[in-house]
Amino acid sequence: MPTTVLDIEQHLLLLELSAPFDKRDVQLARRRMAKRWHPDVAPQGRQFEHERHLKAINEAADQLERLAEGFRGGNVSRDAVRASAAAARAARAEAGKRAYEAEQRAREHASERAKHDPFASRVPDHSVVHRYARCLSYPEWGVGTVAGIYFSGNPDDAGANGAPARADGAEGDGAGDAGLQWARVRFSHGVRTVPAGSMRFVDFSKPDPAEERVERFMIAAQRAMAEGEYELAAQRLVYARDAEPRNVTVLRQMTLAFWQAGNLDAAARSVRDWARVDGGRPAPHRFAARIYEDIGAMDLAEEAAERAVVRGPSDAGAWERLGRLRLQLRDREGALKALERALSLGAGEDVRDLLVQALALEPSVAPTK
Repeated sequence: MPTTVLDIEQHLLLLELSAPFDKRDVQLARRRMAKRWHPDVAPQGRQFEHERHLKAINEAADQLERLAEGFRGGNVSRDAVRASAAAARAARAEAGKRAYEAEQRAREHASERAKHDPFASRVPDHSVVHRYARCLSYPEWGVGTVAGIYFSGNPDDAGANGAPARADGAEGDGAGDAGLQWARVRFSHGVRTVPAGSMRFVDFSKPDPAEERVERFMIAAQRAMAEGEYELAAQRLVYARDAEPRNVTVLRQMTLAFWQAGNLDAAARSVRDWARVDGGRPAPHRFAARIYEDIGAMDLAEEAAERAVVRGPSDAGAWERLGRLRLQLRDREGALKALERALSLGAGEDVRDLLVQALALEPSVAPTK
């Protein structure tokens, strides 16, 4: 077995850290990467990749912390990193040389087999190398350029049947830790360390299906809304809306995200787009009434609430909202009609108070001819 060489440079790349560094720098880098790649913030179906990547980050941080503690002054210099990187490159070159020799022997064997058994296989060996990729965990990063593919751990420690090791590090069927594959990808905002399972390579010769873009940004937006980052969720939903402008689910979520983020003007535009697509249902008009009321446009809110009760006449809450808005507009007869309808549908005691306020209004006088 070849001697394992500690590659400090690779650990620094994994932690997005630069030399010189000390133990405190490693701890801060560990916290920063843990916030980004914790399994709890992973999108649906990507928890395993986030868990493996975070495990590799923690192992690298532990080694760098022990290394920093052993150095004089607790500070690892650039020269030490360069020396470690040179030794690691030499070890990788030796491993590559052995792999090349093994490949040549395999080629000679295949050539001999093709000569004596030409019809053994009719499928040629081939591989396609992609340069551009996007991160499924953070789709708003866009398409990035893959700067390098790296491996952590020893892939030879996998089980005899080729099955990878468990994410929690427990052994099963004699398997140890499988190798972790990760990449350095250069996006428009900077270089990021991305686990291979979170990447999807981009082939620009084929169009990106709209439904895939919608699914990608919807999952990311739902995660952002769960974390309370409504502005980020709204931006991701704008990208999903651009892919499918008439997707009702996207328009509804975008309206809610803008509303929760406090961007009422954008929420009003979104709810109007939603109503154009799904105007036969009361839901977009109920949202429109609430948003217009928050803006202060009571006349528009009253019109939207009226459309909501027309499309959902059995909703007591919609009738109550319509009566309250008409009460604010001092429409006595309209408010009484809406509030009485809400009471007949089983509304609460608050409607009775609104009804008393409506009865206290002066009746409108018709203009004389």
